[in-house]
Amino acid sequence: MSNSFLSLDAASRRQFMLSTAKSALGVSVLSHFDLLQAASEPAKKKGKAKAVIALYMGGGMTHIDTWDPKTGETKGFKDPIRTNADGIQLGGYMTKMAKQADKITIVRSMSSKVGAHAQGNYLMHTGYDPRGTIIHPTLGSWAQHHLGRSHPTLPSSVVVGAGTSNAGFFPPSLAPIPISNPEIGLTNAKSTVDAATFRDRISLMGELDSGFRSKFNVAPVKAYSEFYDETMKLLTSEDLLAFDIRKESDATQKLYGQGFGRSCLLARRLVQHGVRHVEVHMGGWDMHNDVDGSMSKNGGSMDAGFAALLEDLKTTGLLETTMVVMFSEFGRTPRINENKGRDHYPKVFSTVFAGGGVKGGFVYGSSDANGTEVADKQVTPQDFMATVGAGLGLPIETVVTSPSGRPFTIGDKGKAIADIFA
Repeated sequence: MSNSFLSLDAASRRQFMLSTAKSALGVSVLSHFDLLQAASEPAKKKGKAKAVIALYMGGGMTHIDTWDPKTGETKGFKDPIRTNADGIQLGGYMTKMAKQADKITIVRSMSSKVGAHAQGNYLMHTGYDPRGTIIHPTLGSWAQHHLGRSHPTLPSSVVVGAGTSNAGFFPPSLAPIPISNPEIGLTNAKSTVDAATFRDRISLMGELDSGFRSKFNVAPVKAYSEFYDETMKLLTSEDLLAFDIRKESDATQKLYGQGFGRSCLLARRLVQHGVRHVEVHMGGWDMHNDVDGSMSKNGGSMDAGFAALLEDLKTTGLLETTMVVMFSEFGRTPRINENKGRDHYPKVFSTVFAGGGVKGGFVYGSSDANGTEVADKQVTPQDFMATVGAGLGLPIETVVTSPSGRPFTIGDKGKAIADIFA
């Protein structure tokens, strides 16, 4: 085991040397090939966003009842409604977002080949199809890899709810922090002993671990140690209050309401304190039965929370530097089924963008009259991933080599939708 470093493959040894140089010297070591590639990339307009709030609607959000309403035979149970943006209508359940339409861009021409939940979820989060041999990073981890930490103490990315974001082939220190309940924040964050005893225990644990760390000084052990040290630093910091939505005023808490809105409030609070990427997961969109009843409940909660988030970001001045995106693994069938619901439908669906330099009151692409096919400007999951990355100013065309020696980019060479940026 003493020669374990020599037993690593070439890519792993290279990754270990790069991470060591970055940690010890504060520099990044680029190979001649990396430098040539970076120099050859054409100059592109960077996004204005410094942070991203990603609202993920788990289960397959119905596009016709939300962002791409129709008036014909696939209309559904409610008529489309007018908004405060000229020429844009929303589904009849989106009464609060109708007053925020001047802040959003709707992409109505999303299309995917994946109609299964787990695979579609993975594809929309990573830009890659699932593979048994590798796990691909999600955007928060990509951003930390390219831009470094967004805050000296707080994590750079957080997932609120049952999200699937992960560091993939990046080190564990780039993984998002999971928050299961926005009302509670970080669980087990308070020590059960006094501060002096806590420090003594941490010091003793460090001494006990030091022999193992010294003997097995390889990348996986080092990455775990860094992740653990950063976690302990957070738990002893006053920045922990960023996770406590009870510190917000009564008026602000009332604006967001309950349910999904509480998660949106935590996301805004975290971004305001320096977290770069926050994903909020909202389930309940697998509406095979009673789409009207489900939309009245789930859709109403989403509508209220999304509208409150945009209003609050505008009021606090954060909308200019915070990109908000809403997405789902696919849409739902335009035609109502025999159970008065809608089934899985990846052929065409919608995503929504706002803030961070995104145009307001704008629609990109379209579906046909019944919402069954893309009619104009098709957008793939890879394009979606690349667009969010570009909005955050990430180098979406830069190739990153995984420890196994395989090349990857943000969004698997997808093309960012330049037209949605102001």
